[in-house]
Amino acid sequence: MAPPAMLRDVGLRSLLLLSSAVAALSIGVNYGTLGNNLPPPAQVASFLQAKTTIDRIKIFDSNPDIIRAFAGTRISLTISTTNGDIPGLVSREGAAAWVANHVTPFFPATNIDLILVGNEILLSGDKNLIVNLVPAMHSLHNALVAAGFRRIRVSTPHFLGILAASEPPSTARFRYGWEKSVLIPMLNFHRATKSPFIVNPYPYFNYNPQTLNYAIFRKNGGILDKYTKIRYTNMLDAQLDAIYSAMKRIGYGDVQIMIGETGWPTQAEPGQAGVSPDYAASYINGLISKVSSGRGTPLMPGRRFETYIFALFNENLKPGPIAERNWGLFRPDFSPMYNALGIMKGQIVGRPSGTGAGGGSWCVPKAGVSTAALQNNINYACSNANCKAIQAGGSCFQPNNLQAHAAYAMNAYYQAQGRRPFTCNFAGSGFVTSRNPSNKLFTLPLICFPFIYLKFFTYSICFAFLIA
Repeated sequence: MAPPAMLRDVGLRSLLLLSSAVAALSIGVNYGTLGNNLPPPAQVASFLQAKTTIDRIKIFDSNPDIIRAFAGTRISLTISTTNGDIPGLVSREGAAAWVANHVTPFFPATNIDLILVGNEILLSGDKNLIVNLVPAMHSLHNALVAAGFRRIRVSTPHFLGILAASEPPSTARFRYGWEKSVLIPMLNFHRATKSPFIVNPYPYFNYNPQTLNYAIFRKNGGILDKYTKIRYTNMLDAQLDAIYSAMKRIGYGDVQIMIGETGWPTQAEPGQAGVSPDYAASYINGLISKVSSGRGTPLMPGRRFETYIFALFNENLKPGPIAERNWGLFRPDFSPMYNALGIMKGQIVGRPSGTGAGGGSWCVPKAGVSTAALQNNINYACSNANCKAIQAGGSCFQPNNLQAHAAYAMNAYYQAQGRRPFTCNFAGSGFVTSRNPSNKLFTLPLICFPFIYLKFFTYSICFAFLIA
């Protein structure tokens, strides 16, 4: 039965939004090089281009071999000045020379998108660097504009210690001394140049055994902000909202926030709870799900965050605790440390349904769910699961209506997340059924689920399913 004209129109709009949601799965990664067993930059660039969906890389210097290696690829590059460069960048001549040496020879063959002035300068405590930081950012921006590189942005990363208070998130504020002398002038710069304020939130450094699930996006009871009555169910949201609250308190809530570094190690000191490839996968997959969904945070609904995972490789020469050498998504031979959803090209992110045998479960929308809620469910689910089958020409594109596509997408996400009941909640609009939909035909609209094999169909089957 053909869908009504209105549903056809809604379905077409949903597929356009779905395509953009899937594209949003792309993620940035920090590429550190403190190892004596790492592959050469040309091999790294070739691997990322050919085998992964990673389309943004951030490096901690301006290594010409790395910059050159990414020439002609689809991957954009963030490069950095050293901390020691900062005083020399304040002068017009110094900034112009830096651009001439580190940008002009490579751009636009290499898509240099962002330049970072140092790294976590306020943490250094070096007064000479701190007082020159914002002037250097201004000078470098002006030098880029003068050289014709207007679209290259300038920023600098911050650790969360720039906050004097962060709990609950709504009460957060910046440290008083830095707020007036550094952060307000810097936020003025970001607003004027439309560049992001960069923070490095690491739930790993703030968790304990009691808050582990809260830190790594697993099911937990949440933590209540008693002033806003918001219950936070993951620590990253709370950290980002704390930064936002501090910015808004001084009048800069409109400035975009970028996540410059965040991650979870796969190995740490013996006996440390919450560190393994499985725990790292939980955090990274939760992170990817969050930033790809476009849902933002409780205080910043709908806001997207440019995000860079730490890190590309394990780096065996980094000093400090064991964890410092074990943050990588990949080993030096390019084998994955764990399954990060959607990072590898051609990866089947989820297994969208049962096999037709007993013991399966499926996630479907409840009756009476609004078209807006169904569309939101599609956008969120397809950011984290393979929804190609319901795009135009896909095996489950028909029936082309919003309810059918939402049912497919919600179930795909539910299966990809390991059939955990709470992953079918969808703000109360989904429910789990243990009845295999292929076992009985009903008279309600057709819904398509993949990978349910019957004698008279291959690859997928469309069936009528009773929406409870």
